[in-house]
Amino acid sequence: MIKIRKTQPTDIAILMDIFEQAKHIMRKDGNMLQWRGNYPSREIVIADIEQGNSYVCTDDTEEIIGTFAFIRGNDPTYTHIYEGKWVEDTLPYGVIHRLASTEHSKGVANACLQWCYEQIPNLRADTHRDNHILQYILKKHGFKYCGIILLANGDERLAFQKIEG
Repeated sequence: MIKIRKTQPTDIAILMDIFEQAKHIMRKDGNMLQWRGNYPSREIVIADIEQGNSYVCTDDTEEIIGTFAFIRGNDPTYTHIYEGKWVEDTLPYGVIHRLASTEHSKGVANACLQWCYEQIPNLRADTHRDNHILQYILKKHGFKYCGIILLANGDERLAFQKIEG
């Protein structure tokens, strides 16, 4: 059974390795443009930990097999949505970012999405249009495609939302 806990500073090296494995998975699936260069960087992970937004997924042996950032509250990149609209745009929501797992782990995304939904039943997430794996997982978990958002650097992302009801 997968367990979820807050990330500790001692976990950073493991997370950086998991991000590299996730990049490899994306490249094998034809997603050549998402998470280029050193993104997600060590500095982003440290900031996520310091802000209390970084989590790890562990297996039965307590080995870290996945990670994600979960942020409660408004995400500035979600203020404007193009070619669509949010399912609900007035209630508080949680945001899932930087979801990644080891190459051989199973069920990390399912555990993450379920846990986040238990925290706040109004979730948003975004992904690159070439990330077919995450798009499939989000839709499988009841997320609805809402439109396109722009990251701070101007890159487009497909935006999704799941809300109770």
